[in-house]
This record gives sequence, C-alpha cells and structure tokens, in this order.
Amino acid sequence: QVRLVESGGGLVQAGGSLRLSCAASGRTFSSSARGWFRQAPGKEREVVAAVSWRSGSTYYTDSVQGRFTISRDNAKNTVYLQMNSLKPEDTAVYYCAARPSTRISILNTEYAYWGQGTQVTVSS
Repeated sequence: QVRLVESGGGLVQAGGSLRLSCAASGRTFSSSARGWFRQAPGKEREVVAAVSWRSGSTYYTDSVQGRFTISRDNAKNTVYLQMNSLKPEDTAVYYCAARPSTRISILNTEYAYWGQGTQVTVSS
C-alpha cells in the first residue's frame, strides 16, 4: 500500500505563489509516475502536471504552462508543485497521485494511489 500526504495549500491573492508537497510512504516504487490533479466545485477532476520518477520527464496542462513547475526529490520520495502567478481560476482542491508505471498519464483513472487533497484558494 502506498500512502500519499499533501501539504502546502492555503489562501493567496492573485499573482501570489504557493508550493504544494506530496510525500509518499509505504510500498513506494522507483518506477512510477506522479501527478498533480485538481478539482473545482462542480467540475471534473483534471490533470495539472505529471512527472516520470525515473526519467524526470514532465507534462503540464496548457493553462498552467509557464506558471507551475513540478519537481521531485528522490531521497525524500516527495513531489512538489511550485505554483506562481496564481489566478482565481486556479482555485480548487489539489490532489497528488501515483501509478506504478514509468509512463506519465493525464487520465485520473490510470492512477492507483491518491492523497487526501489540499485546498488552494486564490482571491481576486
């Protein structure tokens, strides 16, 4: 079993920054992909960014390209999401997820493990 714990959410003004962290414990695996997803009220869960743990290759959805950065710390088994130039439309619950594959996926159905989520609220 893999346990993912997110932290770092909060309330920030538009244009501000936040850094989310997702620490993994339990039966972790080096050949994996990690993703950050978000879900706003009344909307479907969508991918924000993803990273291959082995290669470091990344993916970003268009709306966050150039503003968000996903990174990983192998020693801490932690993935981060640095969010800059935040906009009110970034407001959502952010979830980290993991899948036992080296390939990145943008589909939430292909991730087996999920954190509990952390709220990000951007005020205008």
